[in-house]
Order: sequence, then structure tokens, then C-alpha cells
Amino acid sequence: MIRPLSESDLDAAVELWYHTSVKAHDFIPAAFWHEQRAAMRDIYLPASKSWVYEEDGQLLGFISWYQGTVAALFISPAHQSRGLGRQLLDLLKAQYDRLDLTVYAENKQAHGFYSRNGFQEGEQQLCEHSGRPELVMHWQRG
Repeated sequence: MIRPLSESDLDAAVELWYHTSVKAHDFIPAAFWHEQRAAMRDIYLPASKSWVYEEDGQLLGFISWYQGTVAALFISPAHQSRGLGRQLLDLLKAQYDRLDLTVYAENKQAHGFYSRNGFQEGEQQLCEHSGRPELVMHWQRG
């Protein structure tokens, strides 16, 4: 079931984000992600419009939208490749005519996922937080 993120979901969403980020971004030290946990919980998630994918009372993934961008899309590693990310992305595509996002250039799995879901590669830049190269990707309703 997809539903809006509630305040009671924040801790579970941050834990999912943290463990998924550490696993997906082995090119960034885990300490970096650990240092971002409080900001994710207290600043980033509350500032965004977010939805969760919940199954049997367990939060399996979430997506966040902020000022025209897909600010976050995370699926529990044990539940990836089951179409949950696509369902969450389709929720945003149904509401907005254009979406932008950034993805680490070294995260080939995420880059491929977004390409398969209609996002076009744009400019490359350095992440302001980690200093790692990232790609800006764009989707627009055809």
C-alpha cells in the first residue's frame, strides 16, 4: 500500500534510508551517512512531500518530492527489483509534468533504474555534501 508519510514513520524511514544508502554507496564512507541521519529526520523529510510503500505494517520504501525534484527514493534492499520503486515513481509522474533528480555517477544500479523509467541524463556536477560526481536526470511528460 502506498500512503503519505506520517510523523510516526520518520524513524523507520531514516533507518531504511541509512541502511540502503550505506549498501548502495560503498564508495562513500558509512560515517558520512551516519552524520546525515539527524538532518534527514529533522530537516529533509519534514520539508518534502513523501509517500511510503507499506506492506503488513512494515515500511519497505519511500519517495520524497521537493520543489520539482525527486529528493529521495529508497527501497529496502531485500525488497528491490519487485517494482516498488517504479510504483512510487509512477505516483509522482501522475502528479507532475516534469521531475528532476540527482544520482551518484558511481551508482550504476540507480542510474539504470531511472533510465529504464524514462529519465534522460543531463549535466554532471559534484554533490555539495559528499564532493562525489553526480548526474542530473530529467523526466518530462511526453
